[in-house]
Amino acid sequence: IMIALNGLIGLSLLLGGLRHHEQDYNLQGASSYLNTIMALSVLGLVLPNFTTSMSGPRFSTVQEIFLAVSSIGLYAIFLLIQTTRHSGFFMELKEAAGHGSEHHPGPMHSTLYHAVMLILYLLVVVVLAEKFAIPLDNSIERFGMPQALGGAIVAGLVLAPEALSGINAARKNQLQRSVNILHGSVLASIGLTIPAVITIGIMSKRTVTLGIEGGNLPLLLLTLAVSVVTFTSGKTNVLQGCIHLVLFAVFLLLIFCP
Repeated sequence: IMIALNGLIGLSLLLGGLRHHEQDYNLQGASSYLNTIMALSVLGLVLPNFTTSMSGPRFSTVQEIFLAVSSIGLYAIFLLIQTTRHSGFFMELKEAAGHGSEHHPGPMHSTLYHAVMLILYLLVVVVLAEKFAIPLDNSIERFGMPQALGGAIVAGLVLAPEALSGINAARKNQLQRSVNILHGSVLASIGLTIPAVITIGIMSKRTVTLGIEGGNLPLLLLTLAVSVVTFTSGKTNVLQGCIHLVLFAVFLLLIFCP
């Protein structure tokens, strides 16, 4: 969440703002993303710190099942909105204005095709991340670096394709495409990862710690608040990019100085 919402979004807004001064995006689409991201983030990463059914930042089994079902349900509803009823929310403003009245030439692939390609892509990324994680962990232990750094590097590796696409789109003044890529990556990570982790934990009878603690908790809340403010006017500039990058720098600082 921190890498995408602060680091990648911040860099995209900064580079896009430097080249184009101000950039437009579809306010309805950005709001839809952030509403869902905020709900899932607080329910899955913040609320466990304040419940009393279990000690520590954990949910009871009933609470975990409810969270998993809710996460999958919200993510499914979001995809339905994005691909059918309100697909215009996620287009550039000019495209959305003419949505349904223009013919877009070129090959169109089925949903099954995209689903298969997505699964293949994820498999490749997961395999590469696992292969990279072993020597990375050894190097971190050898040089006495914090273990959290390894997780951040692997997460950055997984996000690399989205990062390149999102930043490149912003530089081409296609900010809505950048928003779709980067916010979509965050939403998919939360909406699918939390249910997967909970399911594995229940099946293997392992304890799942969901809530984040320490300085990362207020930083997450601040990140969500700043993201909402950033995407409420319909336009962005370099200032918003710099603010997000400062928050990302704080995230990196907390890795080394928690």
